[in-house]
Amino acid sequence: MDWLETVKRENSTNEAITNEVAALAHLENYALKLFLYADKQDRESNFGKNVVKAFYSSGVIYDILQTFGELSEEALGNRKYAKWKAAYIHNCLKNGETPIPGPMQEEGDDEETNITAPADIRDNSPDITANGDPNAAYDPNLELIQPPSADSTLPTAEEILNNPNKLPSPPVDEEKPGGFEPFVPPEHVPSAQVIDLQITPEQMIKAQKYCKYAGSALNYDDVKTAIENLQKALTLLTTGQDV
Repeated sequence: MDWLETVKRENSTNEAITNEVAALAHLENYALKLFLYADKQDRESNFGKNVVKAFYSSGVIYDILQTFGELSEEALGNRKYAKWKAAYIHNCLKNGETPIPGPMQEEGDDEETNITAPADIRDNSPDITANGDPNAAYDPNLELIQPPSADSTLPTAEEILNNPNKLPSPPVDEEKPGGFEPFVPPEHVPSAQVIDLQITPEQMIKAQKYCKYAGSALNYDDVKTAIENLQKALTLLTTGQDV
């Protein structure tokens, strides 16, 4: 407790330390950054240890966020997919197989396969579950995920909670980053009608989160996701409806 109080005093101007809402937004934004990085690399068939670690770390951070409240539908989907994909790519690489990029399950398939992390990770992180129903070429009884090398240790749940500002930077594109595919906007986008609407503090915070998600998506050249999140924020602010 003394250490926590010292950290709070030393970071009295840092909202990620002093404000719980800001801290949760900080963690959720970082989880999304890791997920978008890993998903982009996976879809471009750039498989490697950084992709596995990014998917796995994203799932762990979403687990931490879930202890503070219910996750959004999008976050829950990212959490399930990240855990399953981390285990799948890891085992493909371990067995000398080439992973199949992108989703491998039918939309709406909620079947889950439990996966237990190895002791080195399990001691400091929540249990993880992998989701989806891989095709016949892939055994659904996934093996254990091996811990990363000593020079790239993942942050523990306790370290993330106590000091969110010391989260590691998202991995750099070591695995041959692919080209940027620009998003082609529709020919006509109807302008939003601005109305006199009383926005609640909760709605304002949610709109800010969507804007942060959009910024994170742009960091990884994901224009489509950025536009979707900006449209969600605009709809929430103009209609009060969270779509």
